[in-house]
Amino acid sequence: MATPLPVVDAAHADRVKQAVGWLHTARFMTTAAQLHHLPAYQQPEIAFVGRSNAGKSTCINVLTQQRQLAYASKTPGRTQHINLFALGRQNQTDAVLADLPGYGYAAVPKADKVRWQRVMANYLMTRDNLKGVVLLCDPRLGVTELDEILLEVIRPKVEEGLKFMMLLTKSDKLNRTEGDKALSIAKLQSGGGEAHLFSALKKKGVEEVSLKLWDWTHPDTPAA
Repeated sequence: MATPLPVVDAAHADRVKQAVGWLHTARFMTTAAQLHHLPAYQQPEIAFVGRSNAGKSTCINVLTQQRQLAYASKTPGRTQHINLFALGRQNQTDAVLADLPGYGYAAVPKADKVRWQRVMANYLMTRDNLKGVVLLCDPRLGVTELDEILLEVIRPKVEEGLKFMMLLTKSDKLNRTEGDKALSIAKLQSGGGEAHLFSALKKKGVEEVSLKLWDWTHPDTPAA
């Protein structure tokens, strides 16, 4: 006869299942080329940011279990809009994911880079309902100069209570020693936030991140 799971483990498993199911409700909401085009609402928003080709759109698709929700272009830097995705059961929105344009790709004209750096900085500093930021980094490249600029922008906000997480994508390409080292460095660089290894291919970190996003947006409503 199988030994029953401890109550705490069963409760945790139920919370993870609820969070994963909640993310699966994600649906396209709107797209905006400028900040003033973004709709105003009270629901908490979580922004996904990162260098072009860091795997941002793929990460969103894996977390929501929808292959084509976020546009994953084969040409890095092509997506130049802020895309919003609503979350919530029965078409009731209780949180929103914001997919911000990737930055740093060489083929993008310099004028566009500067414009989007300004847009992103303004968004991160002025979006009233921004609850958390997920920064995606390729651990083989480490934190780039542009990542550092973004970290400097949001660090004061993190100190004020903004939730922040660094996701080290494509971690399946690292061995265990490399992964542990990259994670240790990322935790030091997170500036009061947290860091996790993530692999869209192996689904590594999916449940952990899903639960974090639920907790960030539902602090007073634990997953059942």
